[in-house]
Amino acid sequence: MKVHPLGDRVLIKVQEGDTKTASGIIIPQTAQEKTQTGIVVAIGTDAEVIKVKKNDKVMYDKYAGTQIKIDGAEHLIVKMADVLATLD
Repeated sequence: MKVHPLGDRVLIKVQEGDTKTASGIIIPQTAQEKTQTGIVVAIGTDAEVIKVKKNDKVMYDKYAGTQIKIDGAEHLIVKMADVLATLD
């Protein structure tokens, strides 16, 4: 399925959180923290507002966006204002 965000929105593929601790203990899914980083997969049509590009690694607001699954992977559609930083 192809998703094309509109306006000032960005489609982000959510990065998986840690499933084990450093000592090897498996963390159940209900106790895992929600990650706040991901990779930009697609950008909206408002080029003046959008300051990221495809394949940028970004940090976004913890409670931002709309969750969707694309081909079994978690994605978020967020407004550009909810993107906090790019990561190197």
